[in-house]
Amino acid sequence: MENPLYPAQITDALRNVRYPGSGKDIVSLGMVEDDLRIDGRHVSFSLIFDKPTDPFARSVVKAAEAALRTYVADDVTADISIKSRKPAPEAKAPALPGVRNIVAVSSGKGGVGKSTVAANLAVGLAAEGYRVGLLDADIFGPSVPKMFGIEDEQLFMHEVDGRNLIIPVEKYGVKLLSIGLLVEKDSAVVWRGTMASNALKQLIEQADWGELDYFVIDMPPGTSDIHLTLVQTLGITGALVVTTPQEVALADARKGIAMFRDAKINVPVLGIVDNMAWFTPEKHPDERYYIFGSDESVRRMASDFGVPVIAEIPLVAAVGEHSDAGTPIALGDTVSAQSFAHLARMVIDAVDRRNRELPPTEAVNVHKKQ
Repeated sequence: MENPLYPAQITDALRNVRYPGSGKDIVSLGMVEDDLRIDGRHVSFSLIFDKPTDPFARSVVKAAEAALRTYVADDVTADISIKSRKPAPEAKAPALPGVRNIVAVSSGKGGVGKSTVAANLAVGLAAEGYRVGLLDADIFGPSVPKMFGIEDEQLFMHEVDGRNLIIPVEKYGVKLLSIGLLVEKDSAVVWRGTMASNALKQLIEQADWGELDYFVIDMPPGTSDIHLTLVQTLGITGALVVTTPQEVALADARKGIAMFRDAKINVPVLGIVDNMAWFTPEKHPDERYYIFGSDESVRRMASDFGVPVIAEIPLVAAVGEHSDAGTPIALGDTVSAQSFAHLARMVIDAVDRRNRELPPTEAVNVHKKQ
């Protein structure tokens, strides 16, 4: 009958295994986990290394197996697991702890009225009594200063809990920040991707946004480094994709929806905004002319992705005129203003439904290789 194995035998054998470069054995270094199990001639235990990518891990495991065969018995088999002392990274505090909902307003291409939708949505949400912030993240084509008539506003900072923070401009009940407030209004913003991303993060993390019910982001058109910066910095509650009925716009809108739905990004799409859905003469509000194509194309795309057309906004000359004048049309009581008021209420409902049915969105975590 074979002699039984004892824990002390295993430990004594492992004292013959040196960790490379240290001159000390793995038992003295505290590398042998207290989880030893003996089952007949088979043993199992764990070895603890400082890093999960320790370059000597494999060779130490092989040396431990050899030591058991040499100093205990040549028929001993071993199952040795590798563990790491490296602590789990602490959960990163949210960049905007006082913000309840973050809504990204996106588009697959420029020229579809995304910024107009974002500006009037923010005003519409504020009109419903909510605390609202609007970040102009369209780094290379900031239009929020023009749309809110704040192009000549100066930004100031104040101290909050020992930190100097930018004070957003407030107008029409909305807190506003834009890269356009940090550069000359007639100057072209010529930045590399990293510079633009860092500037955007500063407007998010080094500003005193305070307590907000809705934080609306006017995103750049398309898919770019800026989009990646935003989803890495913020847990976005949901996205609106703005398009026109043109097939070329719809093709790009599909790419935008696919981006948000990518497994690594995983931002819920609240709905599609069919902007400039039809032309309505201001003096004849009941007339509709589908100059960019039928709304059936937008509905067909929405059906393909299983997302709703959350609003249809008519093309009315007054919308652009109010934007140029710095007075978003949602401030008034026209038919166009009512369209944006309807959009705001639909977004409120969509966000509430999303929060009931889905867990909070987490910022994208990009793991660097060790």
